[in-house]
Amino acid sequence: MNAESPRATRSGTGSAWRRLAVPAGVLAAVVGAFAYVGAVDPNEPGHYPACPLLQVTGIYCPGCGGLRSAHAVVHGDFAAALQDNALAVVGCVLFAVVWTVWVIRAARGRPLGLDLSPVRLWTAGALLLVFTVVRNLPFGGWLHP
Repeated sequence: MNAESPRATRSGTGSAWRRLAVPAGVLAAVVGAFAYVGAVDPNEPGHYPACPLLQVTGIYCPGCGGLRSAHAVVHGDFAAALQDNALAVVGCVLFAVVWTVWVIRAARGRPLGLDLSPVRLWTAGALLLVFTVVRNLPFGGWLHP
């Protein structure tokens, strides 16, 4: 048996921990943010600033209701979360999927490899625009926070 093999095993494990440090840090930040929003109710006035677009124009932006949606997710009320901001719930699910793939790939020593091609970015922008327009039209009232 070679005396170097335990060292090689330890360094392989150490590098795996190093590769997982950034995804763990991102998760810690997101959990901290959700814990804060879960503890400080956005439905109570004065805890968070109001949306400037909504205040000035009366138009709901794509993020309006996002804090209330996150608060509902933390408390397990997914129906209220969808009603407050369905796009935010989709974003939470998308984040969970991408984060899980990131951890698996990092543990295997591979890069995340997100393909943020112009077509995908334009598609995401178009979806945000459609969501914003529909939630501000009379028939999109079910998307109001």
